Parts: sequence; C-alpha cells; structure tokens
Amino acid sequence: MTSTSAPSDPLASLVATIESSPAMYLADSGLASYPGAAEIRAVIEALVAEQQDVLSRAANLIADREQPLPQGAFPIAFTAWHDVDLRHLAARVIESLKRQAGDFATLANAGGDAAASDLAGRSQEIARRYAEKLEGLLVRLRAGLAGQSA
Repeated sequence: MTSTSAPSDPLASLVATIESSPAMYLADSGLASYPGAAEIRAVIEALVAEQQDVLSRAANLIADREQPLPQGAFPIAFTAWHDVDLRHLAARVIESLKRQAGDFATLANAGGDAAASDLAGRSQEIARRYAEKLEGLLVRLRAGLAGQSA
C-alpha cells in the first residue's frame, strides 16, 4: 500500500488498492514471462486494462481537485512470484479481487463523493466479474477443458 495506514480520501484509497494488487504486479513485472496457461494471462491482461482505465479516471479526478497522486508500492512478498505458474498465481489474484470487491463496496456506499462512489462501484463490478472469470477458468483448466467456452 501507499503507507502504513489506508488513505482517507476515497479516490486515493481506490488507487492504492488497485495499484498494489497482485494483478498489477504481474502486469508490471512482465506477465508474458510467467509460465502457465495463455488463457489465464489473457484474463489478467483484460483485468489490468480495465483497472488501468479506472486508475486513469481516478488520476484525472485527483488532478482536477489539485490533490497529490498517491504513490503505491507492491508488497515485497510479491517478488517471490517470479517463475511461479500462473495457475497458482491466479488463485492469489482471485483472493485479492474478492477483498477489493468488499473494499470498493464500502467506498461506493460511503457517500459524500459521487465521483469516487461511481468509480468504486465500477471497480467493485470489475473485481467481481474477473474473480468469477478466473474461478471458472481454473475449473475448466482442472477439468482439461481450457480453450472451450464456459
């Protein structure tokens, strides 16, 4: 996260939550270099693209409000993930997305900042949708059905 405590501004909290996530770490550290199923890589790439859109919108709002952009950092434990199969890492991404969905629901329902609530609601929907996609994909991979429609 950005500091030892969560940012008090809802937009900063949203940015910090997304920027320090496992999916963003995988993208930043070269997702293509991780071994594993191409289908997992494609879902994580799509997730990151949607979350980067949210981050861009949040950054624009923060800049419009003349507030400093939060500076995120990844947990040091993520550095142990190099050369770990994406199937294993997908489970970490799913856990994170489920936590994010809860965090974003809290931000969306906090009120007082309509723009932040809107982005948090969108982020919650993204987190839930991609957690479900990854869970379904892992089930298909375990059953040997990768590459087939769900």
